[in-house]
Amino acid sequence: MHSADALKAGETPQRLLLLSAWRESSLYTAQERAALAWTEALTLLPQTGAPDPDYAAAAEQFSPAELVAVTTLVGMINLWNRLGVGFRLDHPRG
Repeated sequence: MHSADALKAGETPQRLLLLSAWRESSLYTAQERAALAWTEALTLLPQTGAPDPDYAAAAEQFSPAELVAVTTLVGMINLWNRLGVGFRLDHPRG
C-alpha cells in the first residue's frame, strides 16, 4: 500500500528497495537519515531508549514543530502496525 503510494508520488523504486539498507546507502539526505534513525529508535524503544545522538540528529534537521509531527507519525504508524499484527490483518492484494 505505502510503496504504491510512494511510487505514485514520485519516489524511485531504487530508493524504496534500498530503504532497509539506508545506513549504507548514499541515496538519502541528512534529513531523511535523521528521520529514519529517529523512527528506528522510537520503534525499538525498549531496546534503544531513544538515544541522545538520534534525538540530537533529528532536532538538528527538524524544527520543534516538525519533530513533534515526525514523532507523532512514527507513533501512529507503530499503532497501525500493532493493530494489523494483533488482529491478523492481511496485506492488500493487487
